[in-house]
Amino acid sequence: MRPAIVDEFDPPFVLLEPAAQTIPFVFNAPHAGAIYPASFLAASRLDAVSLRRSEDAYVDELFASAPELGAPLMAARFPRAYLDLNREPYELDSRMFDGRLPPFANTRSMRVAGGLGTIPRIVADGQEIYHSRLPVDEALHRIEWLYKPYHRSLRQLVRRTADLFGHAILIDCHSMPSSSVSRDDGVKADIVLGDRYGTSCHTLLIDLVEVALRSRGYTVVRNKPYAGGFITEHYGEPALGRHALQVEINRALYMDERSLEKKPGFSALANDLSQAFVQVIMDIEGELTTRPIAAE
Repeated sequence: MRPAIVDEFDPPFVLLEPAAQTIPFVFNAPHAGAIYPASFLAASRLDAVSLRRSEDAYVDELFASAPELGAPLMAARFPRAYLDLNREPYELDSRMFDGRLPPFANTRSMRVAGGLGTIPRIVADGQEIYHSRLPVDEALHRIEWLYKPYHRSLRQLVRRTADLFGHAILIDCHSMPSSSVSRDDGVKADIVLGDRYGTSCHTLLIDLVEVALRSRGYTVVRNKPYAGGFITEHYGEPALGRHALQVEINRALYMDERSLEKKPGFSALANDLSQAFVQVIMDIEGELTTRPIAAE
């Protein structure tokens, strides 16, 4: 029987493609989903605004120029508070569910302990999401009908890109609360680039992205406090010519974090991101003619 969630998120994600892919990039916004079903809201002890604290609001719009650049853009329609795509498929907290989880579920990860598993227990500011336990079947349905199709399509995009160009570059697009990026010297990062401490992509890629963003006036930090999650770790295989870089944007740059309204500077930031990647695309293609990106 087809579960109701299939209809609630039909389709579960959007894929915006150029007429022809002309660059070896794939852009991905796994936490930008903003559809909150009535059944989810009824099961939650939080209001809709509080639930949205975990959402990477408008990130898909910030990177909406990707198809114009010649690359596909994939974005979830369901929210992170409902199902987190940047986790293992079965990273689940047994205390959240009525019934027995499958024996292969990872119930002991640090992310599960922190309440931020595949089915999150809390939103980003630590508030509990649900009134009561969920049926195990509900969690498994979300994974089967939302998580797995999303990652299947993302893997296909990366493979297709690698087949077309000989290598693939996945840009995993996120946003971060301004409160999470304070630094000892009092400076707040505008953008955090995560490459799993040099393991998910060639250093050439992160170097070029950092230079392009800094040249437009942004304060850029690497890997702290965000080095990249499941997607960056598992899609980044530099030795095979597949590279993944996480880009975290300070939400205070483009939105009011209380009201979730866009700021007047939203369009300027989107344009800066577009132009920065135009620069990266040009520079990295030039480097590829003399220095393979498939290996250090």
